[in-house]
Amino acid sequence: MLFCSAVLSPSALGQLPIPSPGTTPATVTPPQRVVTFHATTENVKAVFGPGEPVAALRPGDTLDTNTLDCFGGALKKPGDTMSMVKMDNPLTGPFYIEGAQPGDTLVLKFLDLSIDGDQGIGNIAPGFGALNSSTYTPMLNHDLPERIWFYPIDKETNTATFKATDSDFTTKIPLHPFLGCIGVAPADGEARSSLVPAEFGGNMDSPETSVGNTLYLPVNVVGAMLYLGDGHAAMGDGEVAGSAIEVPMHERIQVDLIKGKKISWPRFENDDYLMVAGIYRPLEDATRIAYTELIKWIHDDYGLSQFDLYELMSVAGELRVNEIVDPNYVVIARINKKYLPPKLPSGPAVVPTPATPK
Repeated sequence: MLFCSAVLSPSALGQLPIPSPGTTPATVTPPQRVVTFHATTENVKAVFGPGEPVAALRPGDTLDTNTLDCFGGALKKPGDTMSMVKMDNPLTGPFYIEGAQPGDTLVLKFLDLSIDGDQGIGNIAPGFGALNSSTYTPMLNHDLPERIWFYPIDKETNTATFKATDSDFTTKIPLHPFLGCIGVAPADGEARSSLVPAEFGGNMDSPETSVGNTLYLPVNVVGAMLYLGDGHAAMGDGEVAGSAIEVPMHERIQVDLIKGKKISWPRFENDDYLMVAGIYRPLEDATRIAYTELIKWIHDDYGLSQFDLYELMSVAGELRVNEIVDPNYVVIARINKKYLPPKLPSGPAVVPTPATPK
């Protein structure tokens, strides 16, 4: 493990002073830092949940780290098989966020997401994928056979090359790097598989988790416990075969907190859009979650009534289906800010948390 000199060791994290709810430490905000951690096959995790932190970050810090691809780097060349994969969606983390308490909101700004290699991988596998039979959607036909595609990546042209396996056809796919997995520890001491998306984030497979966007996640436990992984070079809507162009990745993410601001589901924002993830099955309920939470967000921060927002969403809202293959489905409801009034002056502001006096 590689740490910057400013990072507390995991053994020291249990001694971190935690301010009492409602108190404001009266010290100067510490300088922002870059916290570095190197993930390997020896230190990645398989769940979002409680665990020994690998590093600590203060609000305002930048995390500089890496993630393995969803196969843990096991697939490298034609002839390799899925039997070689030892862990699905290996996660880097958890990272302890100093000052984070249940009821706060974790703010993650994606500064840089770089593909760490010259090829990506896609696959189909028995029992997984939107058009395959599975345990909970059984069909009489036989499972589709395993098959793997390798995508050469050209960083100069910002493309990956799809090569058909049953013909000589090829085509170029534009790159859009993003993280398939990013989330915090769930509430109540739960641990959830790295394959699962839910209220805590997780395996959302959301292209919105990319440079230029900010992600807001609910804090459920002291320290938040941030995990990330499953880099994607590009992905089609729905991720219907069960994989994107899967790649290892290098990430730089700035971390902040909104103290005392409680949200229920992951939110995204950029200069033009407000976006909310709805995560559940069936797809209709995921859609209801996304639009309901988007309406509540705009009502609280922009002042429009929920009735007016319900109608506004019906004529100007946008909906994207991100994935329909995981244990829960993920949709994104969004609206362009040009359709909204100015934000209320009382809207919450992101303020780095001061250091606790020793």
